[in-house]
Amino acid sequence: MGSRGRRFALVCGRASVALASALVIAATAVARNAHDQVQQAMTTTPVLSQVATAPDAPPKDDGATDILLVGDDRRTDLKGNPLPASILRQLRTEANDGFSTDTLILLRIPKDGGKSYAVSIPRDTEVPIAGYRTDKINSAYGAVKYLTAQRLRANGEHDNTKIEQDSDAAGRQALVSSVQALTGLTVDHYAEVSLYGFYLLSQAIGGVPVCLLHATSDPNSGANFRSGPQTVSGGSALSFVRQRDNLPHGDLDRIVRQQAFLAAAAKKVLSAGTLLDPDRLSALAAAVQKSVVIDQGWDVFSFVQQAQSLTGGNVEFVTIPVVNPNGRNDRGQSIVVVDPAAVKTFVAGLADSSGFTAHGPLRLNAAAPASDPITVNGTRCVN
Repeated sequence: MGSRGRRFALVCGRASVALASALVIAATAVARNAHDQVQQAMTTTPVLSQVATAPDAPPKDDGATDILLVGDDRRTDLKGNPLPASILRQLRTEANDGFSTDTLILLRIPKDGGKSYAVSIPRDTEVPIAGYRTDKINSAYGAVKYLTAQRLRANGEHDNTKIEQDSDAAGRQALVSSVQALTGLTVDHYAEVSLYGFYLLSQAIGGVPVCLLHATSDPNSGANFRSGPQTVSGGSALSFVRQRDNLPHGDLDRIVRQQAFLAAAAKKVLSAGTLLDPDRLSALAAAVQKSVVIDQGWDVFSFVQQAQSLTGGNVEFVTIPVVNPNGRNDRGQSIVVVDPAAVKTFVAGLADSSGFTAHGPLRLNAAAPASDPITVNGTRCVN
């Protein structure tokens, strides 16, 4: 097996998108003295209560609090209304009825107070999807949502709002169930950010500092970046985290990009320049309310208090072990092949206070190994 096929766990940052999102909401509430109003304005989903009753749900207590962070590329608002063409142009994309969950990160916070991990799941990881078929994990939400909407209409349902709500619920349930089956963990909390939300959030904080080892471009994502440090925002931020073509390791390099971006974004959110700027806080609050979905009953303000240690570098980004990043399934699709047993062992070990080293990091980037990354002004340089 080649070096690109070895199991790997890439360490890429010190903060997580969950922490960033939670602190955005908390800081806004403190600034406005409006905790209840901000919490009540959040869009919520009952997905976890639905999944918890499933007969194949894993044990509730797995040694950590596990938060599933989902980034999707839907071209609608949270009510299912299509985004205007003007906004789609800003997003550097076009209308599309379906959507994928291209970013899946499981934030694992051990209950014993040990180091926390943000575990990336490659979007092309092939898994069994309840109510659908064995396919890429990023299709679970969108495919089951589409099939559910079709079934509702065939059964005589004409209320588009109800169809949107029920199909979304089914899609989210399929995604969470797939993640739980793959990892053997129980998802305790759920947070979802849309493509448009990512665009708004990056603008609201005045851009995110990134650094590239090499100049790169990709017409499919709109990426066109020089080498070295730079700041990305809005459309350029989306291009930065969505590019997969013309990268040495394709989607695996995109995962590294996403991890580095989220670490830098969290650092930016926590800076005094953001937290003490009323206009930025207001923009952040508006972006969160427009584009973020969380599970019902999750008090994100309590989570902020629980997760204070994450700001001190007590969290690392890793990726599940991979058998073959360039596999093919029986339908000829390009997939990421994993060993489910190895994945379960790996993520379970991340809550072990004695440490877990069964899977060493795969050095996808020899110029910047995980143990000694190249950084410029505190920002890690990536492909």
